[in-house]
Amino acid sequence: MTIWFTSDTHFGHDKIIGLCNRPYASLEEMDEALIKNWNAKVSKSELVYHCGDVSLAKDGSKIPQYVGRLNGQIHLVMGNHDQKRAKFLSGFADVKPYKEVKYNSQKIILCHYAFKVWNSSHHGSWNLHGHSHGKLPRDFKAKQLDVGVDCWNYAPISFEEISKELEKHVFVPVDHHGNRDFDYKESL
Repeated sequence: MTIWFTSDTHFGHDKIIGLCNRPYASLEEMDEALIKNWNAKVSKSELVYHCGDVSLAKDGSKIPQYVGRLNGQIHLVMGNHDQKRAKFLSGFADVKPYKEVKYNSQKIILCHYAFKVWNSSHHGSWNLHGHSHGKLPRDFKAKQLDVGVDCWNYAPISFEEISKELEKHVFVPVDHHGNRDFDYKESL
């Protein structure tokens, strides 16, 4: 079984097409393409971790309709726009503001936002996030990746694909965690 990660689908949000230069002529075309791309990759029994901003539909009651058309058991890590539509967030396996998971002994820290440091980063954990729509420069000195649809051909990305991408990254400590030369007293 493959597990999948994604973010920032923005179902029902027509302005995202122009804001992120998405290759769709209309909201309906975008929504249908995102659903088709998702279901072409994800089976009904697989796990999907969505790192937020699932929908900005003006009518939040449409969110369960979008979710109901998507394959997989979807765990939502809420984004800034999801919080405003919390009462409509049904159909998910769970809904959390932050999540830590382990898969194939890999610890993964999930949040809508990118972190500078995160739990166990100095022990090889990953930070998977969204929010930036591929606009945040990729940091090859951190085991971190934007899993938003704007970065990955408008579809979820698999654990295996992420693992290959993060092989290109090295961990370089930015604080005392993992840095033997860091002087805690000097930093105060």
